[in-house]
Amino acid sequence: MRQACSGLEDCYKRINGKKLRLGYTTGSCGAAAAKAAAFMLLTGQDIDYVDVTAPGGMLLHLEVLDKRRGGDFVSCAIQKDAGDDPDITDGIFIYAKVYKKKTEKQPMIIITGGAGVGTVTKPGLEQPVGAAAINSTPRKMIVEELERLCERHHYQKGLIVELSVPGGEELAEKTFNPRLGILGGISILGTTGIVEPMSESALLSSIHLEIKQQVSLGRKSLLVTPGNYGQIFLREHFPLCSADVKCSNFVGETIDFAADLGVENLLFAAHIGKFIKVAGGIFQTHSSNADGRMEILTANAVLAGVDQPLLTELMQAVTTEEGIRILEKAGCLQKTMGHVMERLWMHLSRRSFGRINLGAIVFSSELGKRRQGHGELGRTKNAEEILEKILQEIS
Repeated sequence: MRQACSGLEDCYKRINGKKLRLGYTTGSCGAAAAKAAAFMLLTGQDIDYVDVTAPGGMLLHLEVLDKRRGGDFVSCAIQKDAGDDPDITDGIFIYAKVYKKKTEKQPMIIITGGAGVGTVTKPGLEQPVGAAAINSTPRKMIVEELERLCERHHYQKGLIVELSVPGGEELAEKTFNPRLGILGGISILGTTGIVEPMSESALLSSIHLEIKQQVSLGRKSLLVTPGNYGQIFLREHFPLCSADVKCSNFVGETIDFAADLGVENLLFAAHIGKFIKVAGGIFQTHSSNADGRMEILTANAVLAGVDQPLLTELMQAVTTEEGIRILEKAGCLQKTMGHVMERLWMHLSRRSFGRINLGAIVFSSELGKRRQGHGELGRTKNAEEILEKILQEIS
């Protein structure tokens, strides 16, 4: 049964007891804009609102903006509404310019990308190299809506749809697209057509795509970092290497994706604040999911023979960086980190179920500043071997 929402103003999802408003994707915007422009082109009439059914079954009733007519086309825009999700594309305009085809040659509906819509330049993504970065679900929505319109109005030659996004090229620099090899603009996306606030699915999909892309290029050994700290560390210490994948807090899911896609070796370069958790068997490292940083660091200091007064001080530290300073000052850092790296390797090995060779290099940003760039805290025993394989593959 379809759920009707007028622009989703009255549709919410409860997360942690809060009512958060749903939004709709760039794909839904593109389909709605294309339908509105096609209707106006085929009928000669103007419309102020257009209805499209999202793949998830929700009926969207969206306002049609910036309507323009040319000699052989109609152009319309739909404004993206991400609801309460912190989506970088919230508020942008997705335009569709629709032309009549000159012949009945198949396919009936042709979809192209204009200014601000990215072009795929590397293999391994959903669309082939050279195609506009308009994913299959939005394409299917557009084709189905426009074919029905053509049939209803007895038009047989078909239509050409050009999607565009003003400012899309600049906006894309703040997304995963440049890393994925999608150049010149944003992607037109959406699996369900609806944006769910605080959803992790989009980020997980991006991680999966990054790994898939590397595999499609023949890579079997990948370098992963949770975020920007890792990128900076790699640039300073391993200038020949840059991270193939950013995994954010999703360490476990990244391992699963890599193993499923046939990656043989995975090396993490991570800040101690993230990966001390992995040394305790925590594979989703966001603070809202689990912490235990000082407990895990202190437990390994116990194994290193650190005295009780120092253990108490360590447990009371607010950050791992502070904990590292305490251990370094007491001359206990190297031995403690030796135990941390052993536990880290053990948990990584357990998590992989033998399907993939996992290793890690862990660093401290503050230690690097104090030691003039030498911030590495430790490596798992197989890290050097994996690093050599990575260097061989990229050379």
